[in-house]
Amino acid sequence: MPHRWTHGPAGQHEVVLWPHRSLPRRGFAAIILMAFLLATVPLYGLLGTVVLWGLLPFMLLVVAGLWWALEHTYKTAEMRETLTITPDLTRLVHQPPRGEILTWECNTYWTRAHIHPTGGPVESYLTLTGSGREVEIGRFLTEKERKALIGEINEALANAGGQA
Repeated sequence: MPHRWTHGPAGQHEVVLWPHRSLPRRGFAAIILMAFLLATVPLYGLLGTVVLWGLLPFMLLVVAGLWWALEHTYKTAEMRETLTITPDLTRLVHQPPRGEILTWECNTYWTRAHIHPTGGPVESYLTLTGSGREVEIGRFLTEKERKALIGEINEALANAGGQA
């Protein structure tokens, strides 16, 4: 699961969440190379003709488009969410790839974690409630990961002195 818990002194717990990357950089390079080589196969029969020069820019455009799309997914995966739970305060910090950092804070005693099986933007929508607000957490995680995470968050809230 794409998250890491750290446990500090005096009931402090912190979890960092990030989107899962199924394609490592090495695989990225292999996909681009394979796409380039496979796209050139139909062009071998056109070597020495003017038609080759007419088709070559389109083939390169396809490879460049694939490069851009994969690179875009890497940029969006730079998102981070950090949930810090102490006996006194629960803080959620959402760091998008671009834009401002969003922060939510609540007294740990009043913090509640909820999972909404339906009705949210994703299945098993995970939220934190407190201080008159409800904020989402882990929207980019899979349904299975969100279901596992709610138990871990409730356990950390209980250990920190909140009422999960």
